[in-house]
Amino acid sequence: MAAIREIDFVKVEVRDVVFMPSLEAPLDQPYPFVYIIAIRNEGEEAVTFLGRKWVVTSESGERTVVEGDGIIGQKPRISPEEVFSYNSYHTVAANSIASGAYFGRLDNGEPVCVRIPEFKMNVPG
Repeated sequence: MAAIREIDFVKVEVRDVVFMPSLEAPLDQPYPFVYIIAIRNEGEEAVTFLGRKWVVTSESGERTVVEGDGIIGQKPRISPEEVFSYNSYHTVAANSIASGAYFGRLDNGEPVCVRIPEFKMNVPG
């Protein structure tokens, strides 16, 4: 299995995190937060993102790991100078911090990853 190289020419920006009580949430995680993310390719090679991994850690230290194919059901190919923006959401039981990574491939097939900056989801009140 090939090693996954972390690349720094793709920048991930968490543009906003908003508490959205109107969204559906399970009883054990009743606080939904929408996050808006932009992924900008500042390099000279296109990257196709095939999956992601999130780690959501509550203030008590409980961790939830979410992994899956694609990004919001897509496998975006981001060419140099392009930006892919999207929004999605996490539900939490208490104040939490989310971080993670996107996994993909360069056009030559090399596996790569990009870190998602940490962001806070603080329950109002």
